[in-house]
Amino acid sequence: LGSVKSNLGHTQAAAGVAGVIKMVMAMRHGVLPRTLHVDAPSSHVDWSAGAVELLTEVREWPGDERVRRAGVSSFGISGTNAHLILEQPEPVAELEPEGEGVASLAPGVVPLALSGRSAEALRAQAARLLARIEADPALRAVDLGHSLATQRSHFDHRAVVLADEWETAVRGLAAVCVGEPDPAAVVGECEAGRTAFLFSGQGSQRLGMGRELYARFPVFAEAFDAVCAALDGLLGRP
Repeated sequence: LGSVKSNLGHTQAAAGVAGVIKMVMAMRHGVLPRTLHVDAPSSHVDWSAGAVELLTEVREWPGDERVRRAGVSSFGISGTNAHLILEQPEPVAELEPEGEGVASLAPGVVPLALSGRSAEALRAQAARLLARIEADPALRAVDLGHSLATQRSHFDHRAVVLADEWETAVRGLAAVCVGEPDPAAVVGECEAGRTAFLFSGQGSQRLGMGRELYARFPVFAEAFDAVCAALDGLLGRP
């Protein structure tokens, strides 16, 4: 029995997830971490009544004969209590590299998205990313592209490098760094605009059907424009 609060203190709303992270890392490393600052167990608990004891020392956590399992409890002062049981996952085979380069381990084209508050900041971001992938060619392009798209703020000055191989990623980023055009790089600045949704009916539809209806039949186009005008009125836009 241990407590993550001995490591971090009370993390308020993050106390539960901190305990989960601690146990996941304990499973990964096969170690039961000790609880810090425990001189003696509480006298209000009968520790001889069961097999529970405090983790006052680091212990190895073998995972060969028995699957590692752990329970994480979180007790809120508001009365919200939660308990989660974690279990060691099945081992996952490592992917064998299929050549060298940031994009070689992912199929197809992977977009590498960048943004900055200014054109100069965008070029600086591209330079930092270029240095990063050149320093570690084993980076997986799909992981890199996902992190860039979901874990970064999106500013008005943007660029996307469409990387289908290592050389394409390096060449495209290098072009963005110096503000030169490249077939794999798309650079631009966000502009204010209107967004519309066109629903072309139920069932199986062919691609572009709604657009064709709008261009061919005035009654469809008039109804669509009326819906857009009504939405603009609701949103307070001219």
